[in-house]
Amino acid sequence: MSKRDRESNKLKDLIPQMLKENKLKKGMDQIQVKEVWFEVMGQGVANYTESVSLKNGLLMVKLKSSALREELNYGKNKIVSMMNEALNQIEIKEVRLL
Repeated sequence: MSKRDRESNKLKDLIPQMLKENKLKKGMDQIQVKEVWFEVMGQGVANYTESVSLKNGLLMVKLKSSALREELNYGKNKIVSMMNEALNQIEIKEVRLL
């Protein structure tokens, strides 16, 4: 019997290992953060969002509307808590609206 037949690895255990070995985790985290931003903030904010990126716990969001940017600045703490609640393993420490 081959080694492969004796080992029963579940796919959910193998995927994180594969992402780490191939250095794909950061890219996958970026994709997940973008998806969660659009989901949490809704269509109204999504229409004015140019880009979303995450680096070292800092979520940077570039917006097309300065009025929306000022309005969202008042709720940064709430945005951080909503995003962290929606994200499982990624932690956002600060939001910077550009």
